[in-house]
Amino acid sequence: MSILKEFREFAMRGNVIDLAVGVVIGSAFGKIVSSLVGDIMMPVLGKAVGSVSFNELGTSLGAGSDGSEIILKWGAFLQTLFDFTIIALALFLAIKAINRIKRPEPAPATVAAPPPRNEVLLEEIRDLLKKN
Repeated sequence: MSILKEFREFAMRGNVIDLAVGVVIGSAFGKIVSSLVGDIMMPVLGKAVGSVSFNELGTSLGAGSDGSEIILKWGAFLQTLFDFTIIALALFLAIKAINRIKRPEPAPATVAAPPPRNEVLLEEIRDLLKKN
């Protein structure tokens, strides 16, 4: 079997295609949520706490060996953490909705199978013994 044929079979499996589509959609979804957080939510939150841009918040740790200032950018970290929380919540809600839609249909009621022949014979013997 040639390598090209093996690769084609691998690439055309359903799971690989589904994964590729999921990665592309996830990437686009991540950009949308990042924009929602960075462009809409964080400016509102910054305004509420006193006209602060979270990306600019940081603490100076002094000068480095080359003379440039070393800044601990904890504001950018907070924004990234908030971004992750919103993405995780949105994905959780989307998966929860999808799972609710994809719930399996209840199994049809099954008719009880007749008891084995030896049990039927034993029941008949028991009934006969009761009569006597």
